[in-house]
Amino acid sequence: MPVLPMFPLGTVLLPGDALPLHVFESRYRRLVQDCLADPDGPRFGVVLIERGHEVGGGETRHDVGTVARIVMDTELDDGRYVLECIGEERIRVKNWLPDDPYPRAEVEPWPDTDSGPVDFAGLSVGLGQLYGLLDRLSNGRIEPPSITELPDEPGARLFALARFVPIGEADRLQILTASGPAERSAVVTECVSNAVQLAQWRLDSM
Repeated sequence: MPVLPMFPLGTVLLPGDALPLHVFESRYRRLVQDCLADPDGPRFGVVLIERGHEVGGGETRHDVGTVARIVMDTELDDGRYVLECIGEERIRVKNWLPDDPYPRAEVEPWPDTDSGPVDFAGLSVGLGQLYGLLDRLSNGRIEPPSITELPDEPGARLFALARFVPIGEADRLQILTASGPAERSAVVTECVSNAVQLAQWRLDSM
């Protein structure tokens, strides 16, 4: 079973998402160095911290996450790193290993299950309604998203659409852990509906 360096964070990384990181803890500097030297590519796993903090260790971690690939790295004079990463495939953590010298885990890929059809037309209508309200709330400062270039595969397309919905980490975790496209579509659709209701309430309260 593959062993990956792991970077627990206070945010959920969805496949396809960009992830900027400022790495200053010594254990994670070592993680970055080892990743950059890995002949299989600079990759590590990202999981959400369930309880605790990103700095210092001792946190409680979720057992689902996403592989992140480093696509750009800058080492600063004091040894810190500034990284640009991209989320790749979803993973399950099967076994956490000792944090020596940094968190590591045995992981396995977690592909989507087959599921029913997805109503992308309905989602597009909902997003259009949402951004119409956000445009009014911001006096034209929020531009509607460009959703013309999206992945063809339904599961990946839903991950991409989720980036345009203002949601919290609990919702993002639900989107990540949905078993297949139909289930993920239901979560994203509910998130869009909730965001529309909130935006409408804020507009009505002005």
